[in-house]
Amino acid sequence: MGAIQRFTSGDQVSYERRFEQVIGNSPALESVLEQVERVAPTDSTVLIQGETGTGKELIAHAIHNLSSRCGRPFVRLNCAAIPLDLLESELFGHEKGAFTGAIAQKIGRFELADKGTLFLDEVGDIPPALQPKLLRVLQEQEFERLGSTRTHHVDVRLVAATNRNLMEMSNRGEFRTDLYYRLNVFPVLLPPLRERREDIPALVAHFVEIYGRRMSRQIEHIPPTTMSALTSYEWPGNIRELQNLVERAVILSNDGVLPNPLPEAETSAIATSPPAATTLKDSERVLILRTLESVGWVIGGPKGAATKLGLKRTTLIHKMQKLGISRSSHQRSAGTMAPDTQKPNSLSQLQ
Repeated sequence: MGAIQRFTSGDQVSYERRFEQVIGNSPALESVLEQVERVAPTDSTVLIQGETGTGKELIAHAIHNLSSRCGRPFVRLNCAAIPLDLLESELFGHEKGAFTGAIAQKIGRFELADKGTLFLDEVGDIPPALQPKLLRVLQEQEFERLGSTRTHHVDVRLVAATNRNLMEMSNRGEFRTDLYYRLNVFPVLLPPLRERREDIPALVAHFVEIYGRRMSRQIEHIPPTTMSALTSYEWPGNIRELQNLVERAVILSNDGVLPNPLPEAETSAIATSPPAATTLKDSERVLILRTLESVGWVIGGPKGAATKLGLKRTTLIHKMQKLGISRSSHQRSAGTMAPDTQKPNSLSQLQ
């Protein structure tokens, strides 16, 4: 076995203690947490978008914990995990005898979350027939249980999450446009793990400590070859996949050394595998471009794009550089503005 590196629990990194189990300090993650800090104290609806396994529920918890509702209920519902014929009852409740099998009154998630936060995971799976009722409770904060004509009023802050492109679904007629805009008041885009590789060592350390303690195994060393394989892998399942593989590695560990949990075929293919495409990066680019256009490409100031996006000015500039966004390149691609009407066309001029 080759050289090994020392592992200690001190390798864990949390973004100041406001975010508890949010592990990492990459620019991509810090950008997300800046947005969370901006929106959490408000009662605005938040739409968290990200691939499967990127930690959407963790971010939803952080929003709740940093809000004035932190002492109130945080209620979660995975819309994709509930049969469609039972989803309305889960959300809004029902009265005894409302339908076959309704042998008792049921309180729905909106009532359970009164004065607190309701987290609707996989909100894109809500069927079209139920979307008008969800839109109504978001707009009016009122609804009726199934089998009842009595209107219930609630005070609920909604945080929704999806791994689907709701805008495209709306364009195809699969998701109500008005509901999409009601949910998309403050979008938060979670980066996939392959776009925040610098956080992988801290995440590995975090999960090693959890599973080592759980299994009474002391992991003292992580070989550089193991860490190199983990940081180079594309992680299609994101943090959830990493967590599962670290658990496997702890089970297989001997003499306090963490083995490489990746199958040999996947490890050998790492160097030749192209980066996986992500529509979320495209969505982020579109969001930034539209915001910049709406404010005349002003970045800083109270009415600038950074404020509207809930970002620091320097963070937005970093994102623009990373995504290749500049006024000049956008105008060249659009071809709509005459040269004498163009405004400053470089990041240095916009600063």
